[in-house]
Amino acid sequence: MKGRNQQRHQKKILQKAYVVLLGILTVTVMACSSSEPDAPTGESELPETPTEPETDPQVPEISDEELLDLTQQETFKYFWDYAEANSGAARERFHPNEPSNDPNTVSIGGTGFGLMALLVGVERGFITRSESVERIEQILNFLESADRFHGAWPHWLDGANGTVRPFSEMDNGGDLVETAFLAQGLICIKEYFKNGNDAEKSLADKADALWKGVEWNWYTQEKNSLYWHWSPNYGFDINLELKGYNEVMITYVMAAASPDFSIDKEVYTNGWASNGSITDATSAYNIPLVVDHAGNSPKGGPLFFSHYSFLGLNPNNLSDGFVNYWDAAVNHSKINYLYCVENPKNYIDYGENCWGLTASYSRNTDGTLGYNAHSPSNDIGVVSPTAAISSIPYTPEESLKALRYFYQNKDELLGPAGFYDAFSPQNNFWVAEAYLAIDQGPEIVMIENYRTGLLWNLFMQNEDVQNGLDKLGFTYEK
Repeated sequence: MKGRNQQRHQKKILQKAYVVLLGILTVTVMACSSSEPDAPTGESELPETPTEPETDPQVPEISDEELLDLTQQETFKYFWDYAEANSGAARERFHPNEPSNDPNTVSIGGTGFGLMALLVGVERGFITRSESVERIEQILNFLESADRFHGAWPHWLDGANGTVRPFSEMDNGGDLVETAFLAQGLICIKEYFKNGNDAEKSLADKADALWKGVEWNWYTQEKNSLYWHWSPNYGFDINLELKGYNEVMITYVMAAASPDFSIDKEVYTNGWASNGSITDATSAYNIPLVVDHAGNSPKGGPLFFSHYSFLGLNPNNLSDGFVNYWDAAVNHSKINYLYCVENPKNYIDYGENCWGLTASYSRNTDGTLGYNAHSPSNDIGVVSPTAAISSIPYTPEESLKALRYFYQNKDELLGPAGFYDAFSPQNNFWVAEAYLAIDQGPEIVMIENYRTGLLWNLFMQNEDVQNGLDKLGFTYEK
C-alpha cells in the first residue's frame, strides 16, 4: 500500500524530469537554428510543467455527525463481529491480515469497554436490544465461571475455557486495575437493564453481583494503598502500588463503592493522591499541567491516562479536594495536541490535523510491528487514532480535525473494525494494520459521552458509585 507521502514525492520527481527534458529540447532546437537558418524551430510537444502540485483525490463530503456515526459503527464491529468466539468477550487483539493470531485471548479491561460499546450499539441502532441481551448474557456467564483471585479477574483469560493466561511470569493471578475497568462496564450494564423485562433484570442482577464479588480491600495488603497484582504462586511480589496520575483512578472509586469489601478514605488519600503530591504546578504552552504524570513531565503522559478511568466516571466538575479532574484531562489533551502542532522533531504531517500520542501498536526501528507508550517525552513519529478520537469530550474541535484527517486517509487507515491502531507519516505512511480492544473501546464510548453522555449518566446514577465518591470526599455531577 503506497502512502500519500510517497505519491507526493513521485509527483515532484516527475515534475523535475519534465523540466530537465524541456531544457534539453530547448538547447537542441537552438543548436539546429544556428547551424541551419532555414530549419523549423517548432514547439515542444512535452506536457506543460505543472505550476502547482496536483491535489490528492477528493474525499466525498461528510458532515461531522455522519463522520461520528461512521466511526462508531465501524469501531463497534471490533466488539460484535470480531469478539472471541466462545465467550463473546473482547479479544485482546485482532489482526485482519492474520486472523489466527491469538484468537482466544480475552482482554478483561477490553471486555469492560466492550460491554459499554454494546450499549452504544443498541442506542445507535447497530444491533437490537434483544441481540445485546443475548451477547451480554454469554459474556457474563463466561465471567462468572472464569478464574478469579480473591474476586479479581486476571489481565487475560483463555476464551475457550476461562482459565488465566499469564500476562508475564509473575502476573498470573488477579489484576485489580483490569478488573476495575471491567467493573465500570458491569455497572453500566446494571443501570441500563435494571428496569427492563425479566430477562433484562436478571442480567442487571448478574452484572451487579459480579463486580461486588471483588475483594477490593484485600488488595491493600493491610496498608494505606491499593496494589495492582496478586498471584497464587508469587503473592504480592510484583508489589506495584497504585498511585496517580495515570489510568488507575477508577480502581479506587470502585474499591470505595464496594458494599462488602470497601476501602477507607485514607487508602485513597495516601495511595492515589499521595497525600496531595499528585498535583503539579508547572505548565506547558502556558497551560497548567495540574497533575504529576509520573515519568512523563513536563508535557504529560500518553493520553490513555485521561481516557480509561473516565469512560464511565464523569470528569465534569469532578474534584477530590486536590485536583479538578476535568481541568486535568482537558489540559492533558490540549498539551498533547499543541506538542504535535509545535512538532519539535519535524515529523511529516504532524500538526493541527494530525496529532495524538498514546500507548498503542508501534513501529519498531526495523519496520516490524511493536508496542510503545507514545507521549511528548517518548515521541518516535507514530500517531495513534485512539488518542485524538477518545479525547473528543475534552478537545472537540481539535479531535474532529484529526478525525477528518484520518477519514481523508481512509484508504490507508480505515480497516474492517474502524481506524487502524497506529500509523507513521514519517515512515512512508507506515500503518499498523491491527487493533487492540483497549484502544477501540474508548473511541466508541467517548464519542458517545461527547454526543449524549450515555455512559457517564449510567455510571454516575449508580447508588454504590455515589456512596463511594461521597466516602472519598468527592464533589461530582450526578
